[in-house]
Formats: sequence, structure tokens, C-alpha cells
Amino acid sequence: MSFKVRRDLKKKMEAFKDRVNWSEELRKFVELKIKELEAKESKERIREKLRRAPWSLQRGSSTRLVRKDRDSH
Repeated sequence: MSFKVRRDLKKKMEAFKDRVNWSEELRKFVELKIKELEAKESKERIREKLRRAPWSLQRGSSTRLVRKDRDSH
């Protein structure tokens, strides 16, 4: 894969090429961005499934259910 960089930016990158492996940095950035986007999509799918669920919980339901479960043991 390749991409274009403005000339001024390329000159600045070249000034640091002995300290920075730009290819590796860009690969890491792309991997991180993909993980971010996948996580966002997963959250959206989960929210949609919860929204479509045939049940809905009222505020405090989690606390009530945990207490009920603890008391049953």
C-alpha cells in the first residue's frame, strides 16, 4: 500500500528517518484504527440487539436481580 504525503511533511519525516521507522509507525496506526472501528461496530450491534430485545429493564433492576440471586444461596 502506498499513499501521498505533502512535500513539506515528507521533508519533516525525512529529518527524523534515523529515529523513526515511519512504515512501522503507520502500520501500528492502521492496526489501532481498525481495532477502534471494529470495537465501535461491535458496540453498535450490541446496542441494537438490546434495543430490539423483547424485555426491558427498569432503573435499579440489576441491583434487585443481584440481591435476589445472593439471597437464594
